Amino acid sequence: MSLTKLQSYFADYVAELHAKGIAKGDEKIIVGLRPPQDGYSERYFLEGYGERAFMRMNSNSYLGLSLHPRLIEAEARAAELFGTGPGAVRFISGTYAQHIELERELAAFHGRESAMVMSAAYATVIGVLPQLITRDTLVVSDALNHNCIINAMRLSQPAGKVVYRHLDLKELNDALAAASGKVKRVCVVTDGVFSMRGDYAPLDEIAAICDRHEPAFVEGIITVVDDSHGVGAFGGSGRGTEEQTGGRADILIGTLGKAFGVNGGYVVADAATIGFLREYSPTYIYSNPITPAEAAAATESVRILEGAEGRLRLANLSKRSAQLRTALTELGYETIAGDHPIVPIMIRDTDKTSALVARLFENNILATGLNYPVVPKGDEEIRLQVSAGHTEGDVQFLLEVLKEFG
Repeated sequence: MSLTKLQSYFADYVAELHAKGIAKGDEKIIVGLRPPQDGYSERYFLEGYGERAFMRMNSNSYLGLSLHPRLIEAEARAAELFGTGPGAVRFISGTYAQHIELERELAAFHGRESAMVMSAAYATVIGVLPQLITRDTLVVSDALNHNCIINAMRLSQPAGKVVYRHLDLKELNDALAAASGKVKRVCVVTDGVFSMRGDYAPLDEIAAICDRHEPAFVEGIITVVDDSHGVGAFGGSGRGTEEQTGGRADILIGTLGKAFGVNGGYVVADAATIGFLREYSPTYIYSNPITPAEAAAATESVRILEGAEGRLRLANLSKRSAQLRTALTELGYETIAGDHPIVPIMIRDTDKTSALVARLFENNILATGLNYPVVPKGDEEIRLQVSAGHTEGDVQFLLEVLKEFG
């Protein structure tokens, strides 16, 4: 047995991606870091690029907490006590006091009865969504939902699936009306903040539509929201799309690996639902959790966000995001209006997107170009991501490069 007969197929497939300009290509390897100085944020050194120092405009660390001394100290202290890994899945002997403490903090932060921490947000969606879907369930999903939701739906075996056009609530309403009396349960699933665009789901309106139709279904309508890009980066106190819209999900999924600056995923809901998921979710039962050290750091991150420093970081994040959006429009670039730190430049052409990413890299700026099939044809873009650690000087530096590209 060997892969000999498949190797040429694999090579041809990757070569075709490169020919179309849509291959992800070799990964940039970070090998060093220069602390903030002279009015600029930290800079990163890449393998093979010598002393060139790069500014990251493609990091999910919205609050800039991954380098925070309190997080580093909390993680180091827990690692000294318990080592570098949990050593087992949670139900065997892999649950530590740090995991329980973090779950209590997250439940309280989101105003829920209970929380469950898992290895990653992707694993959380895959481990939660299929467990809520039976063969008598209709799944209704926004067309621009994240890949993890799409794959979780593929793993499920529902009675049917409906994908409504992005943020088209009339289509959502019509889908629920058409399903009346045909299934026992409906699961409406959406991103909170959509990762490619920085726009968000109107959870208050979605909840109202679901409430209106729920009496038609014996087992009701469940709303599931993955707010991985919203929590910690959105809303007056960082509680994400729920806070921004005044809506509320039945089941909310978040990440510790973006705004909180650590690693892992989690789900919050009522105690009965979390109790069910602990017994039934395969990615919880059969996968190691995050380390006790990571859990300790994440707990510290939640506490920072809830305090005065968190409010200051959120304010700076909002200020820098608005500064960038306004300036991009003045320079003639197309972007999407909003308040989130994902600030897309809509290029709508693969070659031009690649050219601008290359120009930014030449000027020591790391940015992510999103081409088909990651985004639909005609929606090619550069996704800029602002961090609370970015300074006014950082944004001006970026804008000067964009102005020159014109």
